[in-house]
Amino acid sequence: METLKIFRLLPVADEADPRWGNADNHGEVIVRARSAADARVVAAEAEDDFLETDALPGDGNSTRTFSAFRDDKLYTVVEDTTGPYSPLGERQVVAGNIDPVILADRPADAER
Repeated sequence: METLKIFRLLPVADEADPRWGNADNHGEVIVRARSAADARVVAAEAEDDFLETDALPGDGNSTRTFSAFRDDKLYTVVEDTTGPYSPLGERQVVAGNIDPVILADRPADAER
């Protein structure tokens, strides 16, 4: 088992910031990761990716790189050395709620 660090990803942009129009605000998320940069990757990987749904933006195109967690204008990353979470374990989200993408039923699906 690897000893990692605990990081808090905190939204820093105002709710009216237009960048939120392209990304979901999941509130505070706590992850176990190797570094602050890795914490952004761990959080982004926890989000739904269009490649995991039936609504593809294009064959072979992942949407993970467009996560709000990767935008330093939307989220900041702070190492947490005082929290209740153990640094022992896998790279993962340990607290917070990353909401899944909700896809509306498409009329084309009903016709198939």
